[in-house]
Amino acid sequence: MENIFVSQAVQDLFICPCCQNNLVKTNNQLICTNEECATIFPIYNGIPIIINEELSVFSIKDYLYEDLSNNDLSYKKHLKNIINSLIPTISKNITGARNYTHFEKLLLKKNNKPRVLVLGGRILGQGMETLVNNPNIEVVETDVSYGVRTQLICDAHNIPFKDESFDGIIIQAVLEHVVDPYQCCKEIHRVLNKQGIVYAETPFIQQVHGGRYDFTRFTHLGHRRLFRNFKEIESGAVCGPGMSLAWSYQYFLTSFSKTKLIRKLLEIFARFTSFYLVYFDYYLINKPGTLDAASGYYFLGTKSSQTLNDKDLIKEFKGFE
Repeated sequence: MENIFVSQAVQDLFICPCCQNNLVKTNNQLICTNEECATIFPIYNGIPIIINEELSVFSIKDYLYEDLSNNDLSYKKHLKNIINSLIPTISKNITGARNYTHFEKLLLKKNNKPRVLVLGGRILGQGMETLVNNPNIEVVETDVSYGVRTQLICDAHNIPFKDESFDGIIIQAVLEHVVDPYQCCKEIHRVLNKQGIVYAETPFIQQVHGGRYDFTRFTHLGHRRLFRNFKEIESGAVCGPGMSLAWSYQYFLTSFSKTKLIRKLLEIFARFTSFYLVYFDYYLINKPGTLDAASGYYFLGTKSSQTLNDKDLIKEFKGFE
């Protein structure tokens, strides 16, 4: 019988994403206890694959033939990481670490042993280091793809956990990649317990990344509406207009060529000639105009039983008229 990476307490919270009934572990699979459903979810190298194939763009069989033994550890991967470390970055998360510290304090104030679900946790999010290293916080890291931190494969449109299972949820740089972000936020609301805390980061001015799996962008007010069933604690820009400008410049240059090699060379040139722009964001990040021009926003809020209506929503506009 294959061991699962997540704790037994977390496994006891699993439900079938197809019918919301309990799952039971048998050998290397999880089986829905509803006889009419009886859907089988495999466990592959310790990672359960719990996806409702009828409502997801992903299929379970796509996950069963990957070699995970060298996942993200290959020579080519190491070489690529070394080369990238020598090239200046044009991405700078200005407030993420501070926001996670705030998130962590709120969690521990609410519960001395909180449980946190990460949606899109294939790799460690920027600023999350202290949170995941806190022994008093149980972090469950999920994604729709394998990675060095993936403990569970699931789709955020149908989160396979019981109602009110978590004290906190993190969804960082994910909501642009889902086909229905409002459904995902509805699911986040469902699996958070009363007064549970959500932390989200979502891009605004960023070009397509993730290829065919990139769908949506939000203004600051649009991002707030996405979380209209939550009471806001804090929100604002997480990546500023300097990053927006650097990304636009890079994508402007790379749009001149279809050739992969030339596009890569243009990307490197763009990064060497525009990396300094992101450092202006340390000064600009809290300026009112940044809310109209940010590369990305964050939202920190608590689960609410009330819905923010649109008339009240527009009163929360904080940019320039």
